[in-house]
This record gives sequence, structure tokens and C-alpha cells, in this order.
Amino acid sequence: MPKIPVMQAVVEILKSEGVDTVFGCPGAAILPLYKAMEQDGSIEHLVVRHEEGATHMADGWSRTTGDVGVAIGTSGPAGTNMITGLYTAQADSVPILCITGQAAVSKLHQEAFQAVDIVSIAAPVTKWAVQVKEAAQMPWIFREAFRIARSGRPGPVLIDLPIDVQKQEIEWDPTIDEPLPVPRSAPAEAKVGRALEMLLAAERPLLLAGGGVILGEASAELLELAELLQVPIQATLMGKGAIDEDHPLYAGMTGIQTSQRYGNASFLESDLVLALGARFGDRHTGDLATYRGDREFIHVDVEPTQIGKVFGPDLGIVADTKLFLQALLEKARAHARPAGAWVQRCQELKRTLVRREDFDTVPVKAPRVFKEINEFYGPDTYFVTAIGLYQIWSGQHQKAHRPRHYQVCGQAGPLGWEIPAAIGVKKARPDAEVVGIVGDYSFQFLVEELAVGAQYDVPFVLIMLNNEYLGLIRMAEDHGGYDMKYEVDIHYDTTGSDNVKIMEAYGCSGVRVADPGEIRGSLEWARKEADRTRRPVLVEIMIEREGNTANGTSIAAMREFEPLP
Repeated sequence: MPKIPVMQAVVEILKSEGVDTVFGCPGAAILPLYKAMEQDGSIEHLVVRHEEGATHMADGWSRTTGDVGVAIGTSGPAGTNMITGLYTAQADSVPILCITGQAAVSKLHQEAFQAVDIVSIAAPVTKWAVQVKEAAQMPWIFREAFRIARSGRPGPVLIDLPIDVQKQEIEWDPTIDEPLPVPRSAPAEAKVGRALEMLLAAERPLLLAGGGVILGEASAELLELAELLQVPIQATLMGKGAIDEDHPLYAGMTGIQTSQRYGNASFLESDLVLALGARFGDRHTGDLATYRGDREFIHVDVEPTQIGKVFGPDLGIVADTKLFLQALLEKARAHARPAGAWVQRCQELKRTLVRREDFDTVPVKAPRVFKEINEFYGPDTYFVTAIGLYQIWSGQHQKAHRPRHYQVCGQAGPLGWEIPAAIGVKKARPDAEVVGIVGDYSFQFLVEELAVGAQYDVPFVLIMLNNEYLGLIRMAEDHGGYDMKYEVDIHYDTTGSDNVKIMEAYGCSGVRVADPGEIRGSLEWARKEADRTRRPVLVEIMIEREGNTANGTSIAAMREFEPLP
């Protein structure tokens, strides 16, 4: 067996696991890995401006490809800076690998420079965090890390590498090594049969597509089942894009924030919900007694501990969503049926229970922005958005058409996610159009990553809804029983920060829009400008300062702030 530098083996393993792009920031404690990457030359590396940015880039790359994204940092604060990204990936079941450098093994107990117990710090927000103390273990730990990241409910892993271990040689032959197999959970046949019986017996059933449908690449099977049995489909926020929202069987989103009026209404009228890869998050369910009601629930999830976590379903099934739907389809094909009164009822609700978007007032009302977005961009566009009123408006008004094309950091909701995530998406799909929907506050959290987009020619469009407020918190303070607007106003001077000049400072470009009639032309300009410059471009839209999103504590009692059609 040949002897090679252990970091050369790591680079070979990364390549064989499908990694062609990594995001990171070099430092003294991780330089042996960087030397191996330099010598190999086949993995593209983007130098980030902050290690959190690296994790979100790896996150966007992973959500787009379905494979494991990689972020690299040195010791000490590099690892601690990655924690938010690890938490975000864990919360949304995104497989990423963070690699950190570390002080020499002999120095770990002596409080050496930038030596921190990153394994203990990262453990609560990863599927596996491990430090390699024996060079001979390195290939197997990396192989296991990729297997764990991909298996079951996907998620993040962290490998910490002491510098002295990185400098060793090991016996290893890349020509006879390969990735470890990833097991998939098949459903119990009896439970598949029971699920079909319940589905056929229901008068008003719904299929609920959670993020597990997208992660499990099960959208085609979901649609086939829905069309075969003529059952309407809803999506959770993480499942948005699992079905084309223009499809006649799409019945909207239920929730107390990102939802449609017709989505809540059709859910309240349903008598059975088959939930696939959904975790029943509190902003989806709202008041649990109302959400649960008298309807039956079948809960399918690849992670056993998710079933019964929020409430006990009538039938729980541990299975990969794709394998479950394939098994259910095999049994269901003998029971094909035409559309009935329930499908027609859901379609009627979809036609009539809508929200206005055709506002032409100044300042711009946010729903008008999403009307323009829906009309301008095609179904193959990739969108990313993070957290805040702009994201809630997006969930309520923006249409998604393809799996993995609408990406949102749904549970953790870190501000600043959009810019690095958009870079990750664009690196994964260089020929695709990529658009970030961002708020004025979130924009500045990781704004320095614009430099990465400029340096490496990564073009995408940012559409900013600027209300010069911490908008969601202002609404919570103002309408959530606190009767205040305390420390949420970030307006100063004339219009606050000059975000177009910020773009220009990074070598990018932007335009500010104040009239709804200017939005379409600005989107057209931004598309051409991103293509011309090969850099990020901003369309900053000044919206009304105290606009509110529809919300409530129960899906049966939503508060609407705008006039309804």
C-alpha cells in the first residue's frame, strides 16, 4: 500500500464524494489541507470574508445539488463562527461538512493560541462532531462523515483536525476506495396498506408535502399519487416547490404566517392529512387544538423521533418519502378515481380566497413586489430568502414551481443568510438565474460576502424590500400586545443606509426604486446588468414603512391588515 500525505488522501476523498467546490478561509492551523488542495488543483475554493458566510454558501450549494456542501476554517474563532451555519443546516436537514483546523494534540490541554474545544461546542448543532487524533483514521472518519450527513434525516457534521495530525503520512490507495453505502428506510408493508385504506375512506383528504419530499427527491411520486387518487396537495414552507403552485391540485399553504387564505380554509375543511416529511413546526400549526381538530393524521418521516414529537398521529410510518410513495402507488393503482366534489371545493377556495397584489400606491406595498416577481421570472429561477416580513410576504405571495428552486432557512432563520446562500446556489448551477429576496436589515449582516461574488464572478440579483425597520419585530411590538415600537427603527438621515453605494463599494451595482411602476423595468435592468458585469446586482425597493403581514395565533383566526379583493 503506498504511503501518501494524509491531507492528500482527504482531498481525494472529497473529490470521490462529489465535492468540486468548497468555501473557506485559510489559517495557520489548516494550511496542510490547503497545501494538498493547491497541489491537486481540481477543487475550486472561494475565499470567504467570514466563516459563517462559508457555512451558508455550503448550505445553498447543498440545497441545490442535494449533496454535501463543504466549508473550511482554521482553529479557534473560525470554528465558533461556523456554529450559526451548522445550526441552520441542522434545523433544515441540510447535509454540510465543516472542516476546522486545530492546535497540535500535545497543546490542547495548555490553552494554546486559538485552541478551543470546537467538538463540544458544535455537538448540539450537528449530527456528528469529531476530532481526529490518529492520522490512520482520517480516511474512515471522512467517509463516515459523508455517510452520516446523507443518512436518514440529513444534516451537518464537523471534523476537527489538529495540525500535527494533518502533517503525517498514511498508507492509503485511492484507486480501491469508495464512498460508504447510505441506507434507506423502506416502509412496513402493512402500514402502507393501512395508509391507503385511510386515504380512500376519507371524504376530504389532503397530502401535505414537507421538506422531506424535496430532500427525498419524491416530488414526481407525490404528484403521481395525487393525480391518480385526485387528492389535493398542500406544502409546508420547507416543502414549497414540491409541486408547481399553478397545478390544479395545489391547495396552498397552511400556517399562521407563510400561508394563503385558501390554504388555511381547505385545511380546516379536510378530514384527513397525509403528512410526508413534515415536522409540524409551530408557525405552520399555530394553535394546536385547532390544527389537530377532528381530522385524522398519517405522519411519514425518515426520522423515527419526529413522529409524535408535536402530537400523536393516527398512523405513524418511519420511511424514506420516496420509498413510501412508491410502495403506496403500487397499491393505489387499482383505485384510480376521477376528481370529485372535494377537489372542486379546493379549486373554488383557491379562486376566491386570495389576497390583493395589484396595489399601485406610493410608497410601494410589498404584495405588489411579489406580483411583479411572479410575472417576470420563469419557473426555472432559483430563489433564496431568509427571515422577516419580506420572507413572510414571499411565502404568502410568491409562487414556486420546481423542487429546490425556492430555498428558505425555515427554522433557524439567521439574518444575512441570503447573500452567501445565493453564492452557493449559483456555484452549484452556474447557468441558472439566481435571485435573493432580502430585507434592508438582513442585507447588512453578511454584506461583506458581496466581495466573494465580485471576486469570483458570481452574478445574481438581490431584490431588497426596504422599510427602514426591523419590520417583523416592529409588528410584534406594535400588534403583539406590547404597545411599543422600541429600538426597531433603523431610519436615519434621509433614507438610512445608502445600499446602492454599499453595492458599489464592493464593485457591484444597484438601483433604488420608489414607484411600483418602476419595478418591472428595474428587474429587466438587473438581469442584464448581472449578465454584463458577472457580479451581484441590487434592486432596492422602498416599501411602506409600517406595512404588516397577515398573521394570527390560530389558522382559523388570521388577522388581515390589507383590504381583501
